[in-house]
Amino acid sequence: MSGTDRPIEIPQVAEAPVGMTWESGRTLLSCASVSEKQAIPLMAPKKYSIFCLYRNKVSMDLTPIQEKFILHWGEMGTRWGINRTVAQIHALLFIAPQPMHAEEIQETLKVARSNVSTSIKELQAWGVVKNVHVLGDRRDHFECMKDVWEMFRLVLDERKRRETDPTLALLRECTAEAKKAGAAEGYTRDRLADMLDFFETMNSWYDQTRRLPTPAVKKFVNLGDKVVKLLGGSKES
Repeated sequence: MSGTDRPIEIPQVAEAPVGMTWESGRTLLSCASVSEKQAIPLMAPKKYSIFCLYRNKVSMDLTPIQEKFILHWGEMGTRWGINRTVAQIHALLFIAPQPMHAEEIQETLKVARSNVSTSIKELQAWGVVKNVHVLGDRRDHFECMKDVWEMFRLVLDERKRRETDPTLALLRECTAEAKKAGAAEGYTRDRLADMLDFFETMNSWYDQTRRLPTPAVKKFVNLGDKVVKLLGGSKES
């Protein structure tokens, strides 16, 4: 190393974002956190360009309560027939104060990036997560619906579409075929007719209730005992 190719003493500095320039006799083109004094030989005798590899922190620091909720929601999701990662991402976005991008979700939950993408698409299909844009950031960010009542109404809508509607269609089809089969399918026809009647009644009730605005549904639910008494029932019965 020649007289001009001397090592540079780099003092310990705080973390700084990529692209910051320091004016201290030399230019740091792409700044990072530089810890401990290091001797870096460079060829330039006057101005020096040092490239560092700092990246902004991308994970959300979860509190014990947040972790407990996310883990439980993921466990409950599997019991409801929902993928664990889908449920955990939903829980994370629900308690996150700000929209999160995919990398932040991945690092926070320690899951594969492909799982994050697939899960986000599933949550968007349910209607409980939407894509939002953050000023100055080209990445897609995601946020969860915060209105719990409206969120669960959307979940019920989707479950009805995926589960109840196909079952109702099958019951109608099987009942019609059982009627054509005559006495040979008499017992099966009666059982299917009872099941169909229940599904038709509940489906009609749900459709009528769904047309009510959320505040009206909350008011109806909060009536509680008044509805029971109105219908002639009691808590003991």
